Amino acid sequence: MIRSAAAALTALAALAGCGGGSDSLTVYAAASLTEVFQELDPDARFNLAGSDELAAQIEDGGRADVYAAASPRYLRELFEQGLIQKPRIFATNRLVLIVPEDNPAAIESVSDLARDGVKLVVGAEGVPVGDYTRTVLENVGEARALEAVVSNEDDVKAVVAKVAQGEADAGFAYATDVGPVADDVRAIELPEEAQALVEYPIAVVEGARHPEWARAFVALVLGERGRTALKAAGFGLP
Repeated sequence: MIRSAAAALTALAALAGCGGGSDSLTVYAAASLTEVFQELDPDARFNLAGSDELAAQIEDGGRADVYAAASPRYLRELFEQGLIQKPRIFATNRLVLIVPEDNPAAIESVSDLARDGVKLVVGAEGVPVGDYTRTVLENVGEARALEAVVSNEDDVKAVVAKVAQGEADAGFAYATDVGPVADDVRAIELPEEAQALVEYPIAVVEGARHPEWARAFVALVLGERGRTALKAAGFGLP
């Protein structure tokens, strides 16, 4: 089991708030893909959450047609269980340190996070953005910054929201998540050598209700239109 079966209890509630009707293509996608995927197919029905939670929902019988995650780990495990078809990498990303636009704690680098009183918000362990964050901190020799963590969030959008609302002095997010809140947060670039390898795979789910639509959506994401949209949103292309 990738995550507790209790995570599956949120699946129907999550889907109820998403677009599309009952006969729509259902796409389970990492929260960081929200804007670009909704732009590519406004009629699809999206379940947008942490990649680990979505994988757990599929394990527990969630009726997805397509699954796209912010880490190959979850698709690899589902593929080994025979729950999805062979995944393909379609995008890459990078982490940035984000601070509120007014930056009250005067954070300018990762080393500043160790100062007394700094409030840091990160993704929880097991959530891709949380695992990537811990890798980055290890890479720059600043794992002690985790002592400043005041909240571990279930997905990257929650991290961004806490910083944008001034509930934290800093957080780690994907570079692509800064654009939608550019008026409220500022991104601080991290050294290239510190970066974790952030890859996004996608696959058709076995037993999909709409297998033809699912294959068409995957082809859209992998094709020229998808690559153009991903690049415009700030994603890297494999």
